[in-house]
Amino acid sequence: MFKAVKLLFLYTETPLHVGSGSSLGVVDLPIQRERHTNLPMIQSSGIKGKLRSAFESNGLREQPDLMKAIFGPKSDNASEHAGALSPGDGRILLFPVRSLKGVFAWITCPLAISRFVRDLHLTGQQLTLSIDMSRVTDSNALVPNNCQLSIDNAIVLEEFTFAATKNPEVDRLAAWLADNALPSGDEYIFWRSRLKTNLAILSDDAFKDFCQFSTDIVARTKLDPVKKTVETGALWTEENLPNDTLLYTPLFACDPRTENKPKKKNGNGDLDAKEILDIVQEHLTNGHARLQLGGNETVGRGIVATRVFGSQGGTQNEQ
Repeated sequence: MFKAVKLLFLYTETPLHVGSGSSLGVVDLPIQRERHTNLPMIQSSGIKGKLRSAFESNGLREQPDLMKAIFGPKSDNASEHAGALSPGDGRILLFPVRSLKGVFAWITCPLAISRFVRDLHLTGQQLTLSIDMSRVTDSNALVPNNCQLSIDNAIVLEEFTFAATKNPEVDRLAAWLADNALPSGDEYIFWRSRLKTNLAILSDDAFKDFCQFSTDIVARTKLDPVKKTVETGALWTEENLPNDTLLYTPLFACDPRTENKPKKKNGNGDLDAKEILDIVQEHLTNGHARLQLGGNETVGRGIVATRVFGSQGGTQNEQ
């Protein structure tokens, strides 16, 4: 049974390709998407594998018992027991879209917000928003009071125009995300400030359509080393989540399942679920504030900035 929960926020600094295999559609290599909503997502196995790989290279390799307790035994002994850490799937919360004014907007929708509020509740924290979601229609968007996107009470995203309705609750949501979800370093001062003026809540259908048709589609080739022409069959297209997308994943933890449990840092008792998450947060903060997720590592894809928020029981513990 899980005894502690935190949220891991992932903010894309370069395009992110977490692939779902080849496709017979227009895009040869699409990204992972939820079956029932078609929204982009990251499968939990990829997140856990990346965390394990990153932590092994950040000092925990010399602590095999701790690695085994957190992530479980390596594949040849995987039947011994499961690891104490269980990441969930990465869910999308904010998606960047080109705007006629303000360069780009971060968009979200009632579905994404409601999911996030539900998952945030697992950590012992609450975010109560008094937003009348019925006012979010296919032709109307909710924006902050100090919105920098609007022109004559309308916003233009890609080629679509939405009536802009100012709502103070959007200010509250933007401020909360800027203060608790975006990376906390000084290099993000500009971005935290910009989020408070460039956020828009669209309808679920509009958000789904932008997440489907406004991703980055990149053509890739392989050249013949002698002729320097495209080799036969070596031209393909890949889909990426664009820069400045915000996703999050719940991090669940239980007490270690090993027979001989590692001890707490202070030596007072066995390592427990809460300290498991504290160790994960410490290593993300000090050694891996940025991770590389997905494919195409050698061409700079998949660099994400991380931030951990929350602890079960109502005690806030964030980076």
